[in-house]
Amino acid sequence: MTQSLENKAETAPEMRQSGLIEIFLSFGMIGFLSFGGVGPWVRWLLVERKGWYSEAEFVNTFALANFIPGGNVVALATIAGAKLRGWPGSLMAITGLCLPPAILVCAAGSLYLAYRDTAIAQNILGAMAAAGAGLIAGMGIKLLKPMRNSPSGLAMTAMVFLAAYGFGLPLVMVLLTLGPISLILALWLKR
Repeated sequence: MTQSLENKAETAPEMRQSGLIEIFLSFGMIGFLSFGGVGPWVRWLLVERKGWYSEAEFVNTFALANFIPGGNVVALATIAGAKLRGWPGSLMAITGLCLPPAILVCAAGSLYLAYRDTAIAQNILGAMAAAGAGLIAGMGIKLLKPMRNSPSGLAMTAMVFLAAYGFGLPLVMVLLTLGPISLILALWLKR
């Protein structure tokens, strides 16, 4: 983001103390149900269902999680868990997020190996890909909502999209080029 959206949007309301089991079960549900893309589900959990994050806080945290090497949703769960209950919250969020899909992937992998050449398996995979693309597109639209009052944020978003998808530049090159520009612009706008 070119400037913190915290200045332009509300923060999450005062949070009640979230228990470690609640964090584990909440992220476990996401890990278990998030076929086709975890990001939209994590946004739904943190912003809409639990109210642990405001829309602006989520956008800023999501941006940070995407800039950190490794899995962006694991980074997001780590940050959210830490916000809620420190390092034990991070551990519960990561375990809840990763354990159910690990079990499901092992089971699904076994089934896929047994039935991968059948038409039904190919149809199921095609439907799952379409659903995943729809979920990710929907989250992208929701992420733009808090930026509607941030012309610089919208401009940076458009430049990243154009560079990565319009010109097909590698994401690392886009981040290394536009990331510093975004930071400089944010600092300049804050003066």
